[in-house]
Amino acid sequence: MHATLSDVIADTTHNSIEAGAENVSLEIIEDGKFFKVIIDDNGKGMDEETIKRAFNPFYTEAGKHDKRKVGLGLPILKQLCDATDGNVEIKSQKGVGTRLEYSFSSKHIDLPPLGNLVETIVSLFNFPGEFELVFTHRKGSEEYTIARSELAEAVGGLETIDGLLMAREFLASQEEALVSA
Repeated sequence: MHATLSDVIADTTHNSIEAGAENVSLEIIEDGKFFKVIIDDNGKGMDEETIKRAFNPFYTEAGKHDKRKVGLGLPILKQLCDATDGNVEIKSQKGVGTRLEYSFSSKHIDLPPLGNLVETIVSLFNFPGEFELVFTHRKGSEEYTIARSELAEAVGGLETIDGLLMAREFLASQEEALVSA
C-alpha cells in the first residue's frame, strides 16, 4: 500500500511518461466529498485485453520492467479505491493514449494523507525526457494550472538546484493559496 496519496499520484502519472506520451495532463479535484485524479496522455495506449489485465497483480507489460514479472501499481490503486468508497476507471486506445480516472471518499477513515504534493509535482516535472506535463489542482471553486515548459522557462530550467528550488517555492505558494482561499 502507498503511504500517501502523493505516492499514488506519482506512480500513476509516471506510467503515462513511461508509455512514451508527449503530452500528459494531471488534474486533481477536491470537492469536499471526493479526492479525484484524472490523468490523460497521448502515449502508446492499451488494447482491450491489456486493459482487462491491468488490475491483475501478476501481470505487467512485457519489456516495461527488466527484472519484474508483476505489476502492483494499478492493483494497489484499485484496492485503495475500493477500500475508501472510491472508483477507478481506465479508458484507452492503442496508439492513441490513455485516460485514468480515480477517486477516494475525502472523509473515509482509511484514506491516506496527501503527503508532499509539491515535491511530487516537482519530481514529475523533473523526470527526464521530452514531454509536456500540465498540472491542475482544483479545490472547491479555486484552481491553478502550470505546464512543465512554462515552469522550466520561468525558473531558468529544471536541471539546476536553483531552478528546482524556485519551482518548489512557486508550487508551494500556489498550494498555500488554494488552502487559504
